Amino acid sequence: MSERNTPTRRDFLKGTTAAAAGIALAGGLNMARSAHAAGGDELKIALIGCGGRGHGAAENHLDSCENVKLIAVADAFEDRAKGCADGLRKKYGAKVDLPAERVFVGFDAYQKAIAAGPDIVLLATPPGFRPIHYSAAIAAGKHVFMEKPCCVDAPGFRTLMEANKAADEKNLKVVVGLQRRYEQSYIDGIKKIHDGAIGDLVLCRAYWNGGGIWFRDRQPNQTEMEYQMRNWYHFVWLCGDNICEQHVHNLDVCNWAKNDHPVEANGMGSCLQRYKDRDPKKGMGQIFDNHFVEFTYKDGSKLYSQCRHIPNTWNNVSEAVHGTKGVSNCHSGRGGRNAYDQEHVVLVEAIRKNEKHNDGWHGATSSFTAVLGRMTTYSGKVVKWDEAVAKGPDEMPKKFAFDADPPVMPDKDGNYPIAIPGQYKPY
Repeated sequence: MSERNTPTRRDFLKGTTAAAAGIALAGGLNMARSAHAAGGDELKIALIGCGGRGHGAAENHLDSCENVKLIAVADAFEDRAKGCADGLRKKYGAKVDLPAERVFVGFDAYQKAIAAGPDIVLLATPPGFRPIHYSAAIAAGKHVFMEKPCCVDAPGFRTLMEANKAADEKNLKVVVGLQRRYEQSYIDGIKKIHDGAIGDLVLCRAYWNGGGIWFRDRQPNQTEMEYQMRNWYHFVWLCGDNICEQHVHNLDVCNWAKNDHPVEANGMGSCLQRYKDRDPKKGMGQIFDNHFVEFTYKDGSKLYSQCRHIPNTWNNVSEAVHGTKGVSNCHSGRGGRNAYDQEHVVLVEAIRKNEKHNDGWHGATSSFTAVLGRMTTYSGKVVKWDEAVAKGPDEMPKKFAFDADPPVMPDKDGNYPIAIPGQYKPY
């Protein structure tokens, strides 16, 4: 994309309504069909984001749902888009109709995939792009499955909430990949909590502690934008830090148990081990490797949250809720259908039965709960929800192009800026 044609986030969002109108005209009755697909109709699918999770989401959908067909894929990277398309064609045969002209590449590939005529759009790019893509899909009248987290900053959260309103107005169905909400064990466990089995809730605990994550070495002639997007987990604008990317699952369970989201947070965190296992010790990214947050709900109850990426430490991924009559680990131990499949089954059934279903609301609030946590660990200050939503910084690039500068750049030694508590300002 040339510089004169390079859109900003604001340009993307301003153009969404106009683009959706054009899609509707080009597609005839597609928007109406998309909102009211009949029980036996074939549903057409477009995948936006062809990395590991995107490829996996497409497989979950094709494996678990009947009378569906994948008709378009899109990714910023050509190798990802073509590789994913090839793999899905070989595995699923007639369930995949992907001629070369519907394998889209580039920063605007998502717009082309949405315009290709799908009923359902699967969103699985790095999370920073999620609000842009979700808003465009809803404006075009598409049902949506989107991976978590759903945003990495306050402007993204506000965009999500506006799109959620539009989804409800258009009777569109939305599922978010917070798959614990589709695990029968968690459904049973949370129901018992809501039915009063452990009394009034006074404390929640949430953990995502593990040893570390993947990293991809810098390649010759790679631009800074490409390097960061290939290593999206290591940059705030792309993943929101590990408290957003993974720990959001546990935070969402606690919000689900409370039927609410926190109103403020205070916490601490740092980057202790991120560079010590590599030589040279530079050029990896900017995220923390440990966070501890005390969230407060409006009723005064607390959520204590830990997440960590440090080898040879205590690993734990779990949730617990304490009430006036006991303690629950939020699940019953009962088995059930694979939740990664079940979330797609529920989406398709809601479309065919025309049942109201919009996970976008809790997807947005749980994602922003994680953002709130990052804002307090980075700053070391008490951060309040309403102020964070209204005044939190925009983390996204000024331009979307492979020759454009990302929002953070390495210094002369190849190191990236890392937040320093006491100096970083949350807003």
